[in-house]
Amino acid sequence: MKIPKLKKRLCKTCKTHTEHKVAQNKKRAPSPLTVGSKYRARKRGLARGIGGHGKYSRPAVTKFKRTGAKATKKTDLRYTCSVCKKSSVQPSGMRAKRVEFV
Repeated sequence: MKIPKLKKRLCKTCKTHTEHKVAQNKKRAPSPLTVGSKYRARKRGLARGIGGHGKYSRPAVTKFKRTGAKATKKTDLRYTCSVCKKSSVQPSGMRAKRVEFV
């Protein structure tokens, strides 16, 4: 997917439309200590759910792999204001195999 290097958009700190430099950041892996991760680990415990009461129907926390994962990751685009140098992240990144800046 081709994305322009500079884009004019609203800067929250300047409160005006300014030129923004677009950069792509590497997405960080989710932390094992997040609320959702702890919840999933607790749900995967003994005598939970259907099948083997959760004990055998779900794999162990250490061996947990995302089954049916998507082929592409969402892009993490960062916009840096050329006036105040503040950066903001695009609210919802789009899925693309390759991102190219033109």
